[in-house]
Amino acid sequence: MSDSEIITILMLYYFGSFKNFKHFYLFYIGVHLREEFPNQLSYNRFIAIEHKMFAPMMLFRNIVCFEKCTGISFVDSTKISVCHNKRIFNHKTFDGFAHL
Repeated sequence: MSDSEIITILMLYYFGSFKNFKHFYLFYIGVHLREEFPNQLSYNRFIAIEHKMFAPMMLFRNIVCFEKCTGISFVDSTKISVCHNKRIFNHKTFDGFAHL
């Protein structure tokens, strides 16, 4: 496998919804993406050499994924869980539009 194929598989895993890399590699890459990765390594061999791709993958990620902001941003509006109901109103991220 080439370095770019290894980085692609790792990026697919990190940006995907899989929680177990072994299951992802064996059953998603090995079954569904077999044509895209014809020279696929065994799982044990892939794990043995994946650490060599850490620096190139981080360099690629910093150059391509974190470009300048285009002015379009997304905000996660998931609720923040609290340990006691009295603390619910202490976790505000902004005051709203009262100051406009």
